[in-house]
Amino acid sequence: MTRTDLSASTVESSIRFPLSGLAALGTAGFATIMTEALPAGVLPGMSHDLGVSGSAAGQTVTIYAIGSALAAVPLTSATLGWPRRHLLLVAIAGFAFANTVTAISTDYFWTMLSRFVAGVVAGLLWALLAGYARRMVPAEQRGKAMAVAMVGTPVALAIGVPAGTFLAEIVGWRYTFGLMSILSVVLVVWVMRSVPAFPGQERDAGVPVRRTLRLPGVVPVLFVTLTFVLAHNVLYTYIAPFLTRIDMRDDVDAVLLVFGAASLISIAITGVLIDRRLRPLMIVSCALFAGACFCLGVVGETVWLVFVGATVWGLAFGGAATLLQTASAEAAGAAGDVAQSLVVTWWNIGIAGGAILGGLLLESSDAGSLPWAAFALVVAALVTTSAARRHGFRSPLRK
Repeated sequence: MTRTDLSASTVESSIRFPLSGLAALGTAGFATIMTEALPAGVLPGMSHDLGVSGSAAGQTVTIYAIGSALAAVPLTSATLGWPRRHLLLVAIAGFAFANTVTAISTDYFWTMLSRFVAGVVAGLLWALLAGYARRMVPAEQRGKAMAVAMVGTPVALAIGVPAGTFLAEIVGWRYTFGLMSILSVVLVVWVMRSVPAFPGQERDAGVPVRRTLRLPGVVPVLFVTLTFVLAHNVLYTYIAPFLTRIDMRDDVDAVLLVFGAASLISIAITGVLIDRRLRPLMIVSCALFAGACFCLGVVGETVWLVFVGATVWGLAFGGAATLLQTASAEAAGAAGDVAQSLVVTWWNIGIAGGAILGGLLLESSDAGSLPWAAFALVVAALVTTSAARRHGFRSPLRK
């Protein structure tokens, strides 16, 4: 082989798309979403075994989100200098520990504490994923790389949560959390073999949070993140009570499967178009979600409308995490890591707020009010996205 051939081979190797490493990041995201969302599918079993009400069991989602919201910014700032792969492995090991405790706990307090710990490591992991994926590829492949790294979200919702719900009905919900612990151990090995090691930032290289918030476009992205995720979790956390109200209690896993399958389609479309069409994708996402909320709000006893609404909802939600994190990274520039941690914070405030708001609506009214609350929130997200023309939601690469 000539020197020229060696040089060409080196260049080709350096630009080869790192699918295995990005898939490992996507699996880490899968573990995060599974840990977060699984209570929505096993809520009746959890509440029965722990001796608490359905709304109290729903707060296992709230406490998880509170842990993420509290931890994302301070932990990201405190660990900016840490080697990135080392930090990623610490977060994954944290999931193995927290899910094991959840699986064996028979006490509501210890279950809530383990969920809080899981939320803390989730906040750290989510703040890492987007920046990690973007560093692994050239600039023109960043959107595609983020779509692969974020594929764990729709896969978890399409396959993981319905499968976990089905498994819980057969052997009990605790085994699903135990399987998540095993997955985390396997993932540690995968990350060590496939994900490149990157150094952290120098101590003074980070951009302060206040300065990041003053960057044009960052605040609109955070507001859309909050309202969009609030709307999603008002519905998703209490999907079982909503379906029970219309005599579809036995169809929870089927509805979640339809929602998740549509989410997979959504992220596939997002991966193809995001580098050129970020703004239109986010507008369409909000508009579809509003339509889904309206559909579920007027469902009555028309079962097929539930599945139509779940399909449209999945199409709206699947690519949302990738769109919002890409928008924040582009708006923040050099402050991308801090902006990612802020997105994680507001995302998880949305999760916690959605669980709390949905629980209050469930107690004070009934499950029929949930789609209308979500509709009002997502309309606010749509208006903000449409207004953020110059900054916040724009195509990241102009070709």
